[in-house]
Amino acid sequence: MTYWITFNEINMLLHLPFMGAGIRFTEGEDETQVKYQAAHNELVASAMATRLAHQINPDFKVGCMLAAGNFYPYSCNPEDVWESIKKDRDNYFFIDVQARGEYPAYAKKMFEREGIKLERSPEDDEILKEHTVDFISFSYYASRCASTSEEITTKSTSGNVMKSIKNPYLKESEWGWQIDPLGLRITLNTLYDRYQKPLFIVENGLGAVDSLEEDGSIIDDYRISYLEEHIKAMMEAVDEDGVDLLGYTPWGCIDLVSASTGEMKKRYGFIYVDKDNEGNGTLKRSRKKSFEWYKNVIASNGAVLK
Repeated sequence: MTYWITFNEINMLLHLPFMGAGIRFTEGEDETQVKYQAAHNELVASAMATRLAHQINPDFKVGCMLAAGNFYPYSCNPEDVWESIKKDRDNYFFIDVQARGEYPAYAKKMFEREGIKLERSPEDDEILKEHTVDFISFSYYASRCASTSEEITTKSTSGNVMKSIKNPYLKESEWGWQIDPLGLRITLNTLYDRYQKPLFIVENGLGAVDSLEEDGSIIDDYRISYLEEHIKAMMEAVDEDGVDLLGYTPWGCIDLVSASTGEMKKRYGFIYVDKDNEGNGTLKRSRKKSFEWYKNVIASNGAVLK
């Protein structure tokens, strides 16, 4: 069985239009119109790629990929609950089309309100409908909060591409990303309930400052703890909730430049790379403590997490 993904974190188009779709706006351009036209083009391209993959080999499985993490209502105020639903829809919009094959009712109404008119070919609707994805893959790093209160919305987290109100019940990383293992289980259940298609976690990890000890070792117990708790939550979603999960791949195996901040200092890997933010270093690779830990996790298929 071979698995393919058409667009990485396709919903990033709305938040980072250049990174997500190569969009550069001109002065006075209707940015919302441009973004959703680009989204339509990507959604059709995804469906066409899915069609081609299935023609090449009917056993190929083609998925979509979402930058995931539920928005929680900051309070039980119905206004906050409704705001969280709307913010979740902004992200699910893409996957709704890729998994169900048509634009959801809420999106059509939004297009009407915003005056968005998509340029589309007569066959686009058929292509979207006939060539939906086989599975839903996603990245998960943190959950988010939503509120309509002006006082509350000023208390946002730092570092995230999708800004969020700070959740007082969660700890956060050195870059302000809030750590929420249960949020992964919640996200898994939400996506599976919504689409009833197999899921695949293709990114999950902790960006942190790693330090070399005198003996050359890197003791990243914080990374081990983060991944251990998230893997436990993933296994609970499968064993206790019945989520159909194809697999789990962390981000990432080796240190590289952080996509969100452009830093080497923000490290995710199991392998340390000798390079700093200014480009200094030998590029020498060193195994962190988490390397051997994750090696044992893989060998035991998650049965050994200590």
